[in-house]
Amino acid sequence: MSRSLPAVLLLLFLALWLAASYGVRYGLMEDAQWVGLCTAPGEYWQCQVRAVLGLGIHFQVMAWAGLGLALLAQVVPGRGGWWIAVLALVFGVPALVLYTASMAVFAVVLAGLRLVRQGRHG
Repeated sequence: MSRSLPAVLLLLFLALWLAASYGVRYGLMEDAQWVGLCTAPGEYWQCQVRAVLGLGIHFQVMAWAGLGLALLAQVVPGRGGWWIAVLALVFGVPALVLYTASMAVFAVVLAGLRLVRQGRHG
């Protein structure tokens, strides 16, 4: 297996995750059809998802989770820290797209720095 294959797979996953995040933003959160359909609560499951996601956005849950994981990834050595940084990106990328960019940018940058940091022996 090539040494660059995990990096390529990670970049491919992050690109798809970014596209999915934009799909949620423009297809569910900002689409005018859902504003009208979600006036009657409990009618569509998409309205419940939209409401929970709206609360998560309001309280910046994804941004805080991404930032906390990115900070944790800085202190965890080895592959464990690398995987925690990937998880921080899983929370940080949608937080960038879903209206909490001011805090999520720090999570994404810290996680990215942890991903490219060399180990002490490598």
